[in-house]
Amino acid sequence: MDSSSWYDLVAQSVEHLTFNQVVAGSIPAQITTLQPIELRMDIPQKINLGSGKDLQPDYLNIDIDSHWGPDIVLNVSSPFFENGANEFITRRFGKVTLAPDSFNEILCKDVLEHVPDLIATMTNCLTLLKVGGVFNIIVPYDLSYGAWQDPTHIRAFNERSWLYYTDWFWYLSWSTHRFKMRSLDYLLNPVGEQMQNAGTAADLILRTPRAVDSMKLVLEKIVLDEEDHKALQTLKERRALSR
Repeated sequence: MDSSSWYDLVAQSVEHLTFNQVVAGSIPAQITTLQPIELRMDIPQKINLGSGKDLQPDYLNIDIDSHWGPDIVLNVSSPFFENGANEFITRRFGKVTLAPDSFNEILCKDVLEHVPDLIATMTNCLTLLKVGGVFNIIVPYDLSYGAWQDPTHIRAFNERSWLYYTDWFWYLSWSTHRFKMRSLDYLLNPVGEQMQNAGTAADLILRTPRAVDSMKLVLEKIVLDEEDHKALQTLKERRALSR
């Protein structure tokens, strides 16, 4: 019996209960014999990574700290794909499998500045996404107050922080897929907004301390093309010669 049928039967039975039946505890058998069902939501194709207290109902929430009640407790910097797919039992979705090429989107807001191994984290996210899937990221800009006011931050970011995950993927020995920068935006603070309103050039705003709070970017997972494979092969040959 599906959930709608179960609830319909309960509703129909309760509708015909009399006051005396309720008081006397004389409940029709069709209600007392109904078995509870375990309702599960459809597993989302989107991950809210490092969810913390910002739990998203339509995402699979993953965090390293169980205190916040995420769907899955996981250190995303860990090598959790070493033995293939990983299965987790969740309260909202039942059994969830984290497998390569499984998700359409990863949301990662103010998280990457905290992770102990950024390369491992980026590699795991690349693996989790389907081709064409997007990685939506917000991180503190390296000249902002927010970059270093939090003692748990171990890095900050600027506009060149993404080269190794996009154009220079071969440094990381990624051999099948990489990211492509789809968009990059700067979230200005009041100082930066004043400069922008005054007509200050964008490159000067970016070089001005405390003018930019954060970067908001979208990375897309793509398959390596012929030129990418040539670049990867060149790197392999150079490494072989240097040994």
